[in-house]
Amino acid sequence: MGDPKYTNQLIHEKSPYLLQHAHNPVNWYPWGDEAFALAKKANKPVLVSIGYATCHWCHVMERESFEDPQLAELLNARFYAIKVDREERPDIDGIYMKALQALGHQGGWPLNLFVTPDGVPFYGGTYFPPVRKFNLPSFADVLKFLDNTWQNDQAKVTKQTGAVINYLKNTGNQEPGGDLDSLGFHGEDKARKLYGDQYDTLHYGFRFQPQNKFPPSMGLSLLLRHHHRTGDALSLEMTENTLRAMKHGGIYDQIGGGLARYSTDYHWLVPHFEKMLYDNSLFVTALIETVQVTGNREFADYANDLLEYIDRDMTHPDGGFYSAEDADSEGVEGKFYVWSQGEIEHLLDRQTASMVIPFYNVTQPGNWEHKNILHVTRPPEQLAKEQGLDVAVVKQAIAKGRNILLETRSQRIRPLLDDKVLTSWNGLMIAAMARTGRVLADDGRIVQAEKALAFIWEHLHTDDGKLLRRWRDGQARFDGYLFDYTAIAVACLELYEATYNPDYIDKAAGLMQTVEDKFKAPHVYYETAEDGEDLIVRQISGYDGVEPSGNSNAALAFLKLSAYRLDLDLEKRAEDIFVAFHHELMEYGLNSPFMMQALHLYLGGKKEVAIVAPRDHASADDMLKLIRTGFFPNAVFAFAWEDAPEKQRIPLLADKKAVDGKATAYVCEHGTCRQPVTSPGELKALLDDYRAL
Repeated sequence: MGDPKYTNQLIHEKSPYLLQHAHNPVNWYPWGDEAFALAKKANKPVLVSIGYATCHWCHVMERESFEDPQLAELLNARFYAIKVDREERPDIDGIYMKALQALGHQGGWPLNLFVTPDGVPFYGGTYFPPVRKFNLPSFADVLKFLDNTWQNDQAKVTKQTGAVINYLKNTGNQEPGGDLDSLGFHGEDKARKLYGDQYDTLHYGFRFQPQNKFPPSMGLSLLLRHHHRTGDALSLEMTENTLRAMKHGGIYDQIGGGLARYSTDYHWLVPHFEKMLYDNSLFVTALIETVQVTGNREFADYANDLLEYIDRDMTHPDGGFYSAEDADSEGVEGKFYVWSQGEIEHLLDRQTASMVIPFYNVTQPGNWEHKNILHVTRPPEQLAKEQGLDVAVVKQAIAKGRNILLETRSQRIRPLLDDKVLTSWNGLMIAAMARTGRVLADDGRIVQAEKALAFIWEHLHTDDGKLLRRWRDGQARFDGYLFDYTAIAVACLELYEATYNPDYIDKAAGLMQTVEDKFKAPHVYYETAEDGEDLIVRQISGYDGVEPSGNSNAALAFLKLSAYRLDLDLEKRAEDIFVAFHHELMEYGLNSPFMMQALHLYLGGKKEVAIVAPRDHASADDMLKLIRTGFFPNAVFAFAWEDAPEKQRIPLLADKKAVDGKATAYVCEHGTCRQPVTSPGELKALLDDYRAL
């Protein structure tokens, strides 16, 4: 293979997404001063094109337009062009996504903004086709129109940029919208009603989009909290049914494990096949919390199946977690994942195939582009009954068939692995793994979570306490954002409850002090640090979209730290966040399901539970098992042996003593404690009581 015909400035980058475009005929630049300075000198507008490595429509637009020499010639002659990996630079992506909305368009990726040499957008869109279709102008027509506008109608450009700047500045302020007393659980109750109204009783999940369904994992975790507080049966039913529907649907990789980004239909059948670390992390958390609520090992099996995929395909040898897997291989979406009936019949013996084919609903015509997306519509028990077989025989055949298909599939050309390590997304998976290890008494998972955190600390944490955003191929780069700090802080606190090692509390406290020092805005926290790059606005967000927001994580981290440290100033920081987002929490709770979870902890009394026991005393076992396996979303737990030196490092534990030589639990609020109890039953009764002391 000869040298590529074209090479641009992206060749020096580490981002897999930017490197995908390094040999386009478009003269791409990475984000930075160089392209903007050249544009200013030449008086040309700039195309800022934002996407990510596993984005299907980004690939489509690259093939159709950015690889077209004629289109590239037009673009290079009249514009400067910048490529941005949204996962490396969520600050740029967030600003320009809001700008696109200000210009009257729906968001999505690829995100293409045309901006002035000062970086202010005046026109934008997402996917532009090479010829006019889908009621969209062709990309060439867009380029010619905007070049003409830039040359001949600067008044229009100025009007648009002024409107965009005003919109961005107005949406960047977060003034208090009410008070704590009026919050209550009203927002949670309203969110529960809205989930119920949109609940799909046939296919499960929620009909929030006209055609698609996204994994609602944070919403399901909120519904579990509502069920715990109120006993509402439908909240639990919606959660269990939706988790099962996703696990059994085509959105879940039935052979290799892992959840795809979303389903293109209401049946959970046809996904966009890319797999994102954050989706899988939040799905595991919802599964494990459902285990805590129900005790049903079915959901534990689901979580373990998914985590086996993370172990096999998404973990760096030194412990960090990779970001994503692409939907496309060999230029075809989903090709890696789908099967024909003939393939399966050829690979499996007749008896095994006779069970695998109906179990995964495989047919000769297929269910998607003449192939089959495997999915499950009945349990092995039902299939065994239909075929007059013992259920153990059916389960064994399915497991055998799955292993053969997995081995065969591993020889196919794989989709791209986006192997960059992102700090915040690693925080989500570390927290999910730590929770899994704690609830399932799986020390291996806890060790894996600790190893991943050690990777972050070694490669993405600096000597002066800063976090960086991205590591890949030996290079750490980009100052960490609010979500990076707060996600790792929450992960540290999950690891504390899994290990009771106070080092993790200290790590979380250090990160949150940096948040206070460098990210503080009036009432809440900016997305970027005060010493970060100076963009056109400094953003604030409490929106929990596909990931929790940095402010939502901050509220949770401050609340938990305030319990361990008995520090009301830390609790006040969380209260300020709730008050600032009062309107959103009261009226639009569906947009802030993770912040609502933090608010639930606060409103539920934020019970500070300190457990001490004589060294190695057996009475500690049942007490610790209760808090390990039970679901107590309104409580924070600390434990130490009575004679352990580290007990003094945690103010919540420091003065607590075991009573009558037994493990003893103190349930406190703001440092004021109820009478200590020495049995798991007494402790559970106190934890289930949402009334304040």
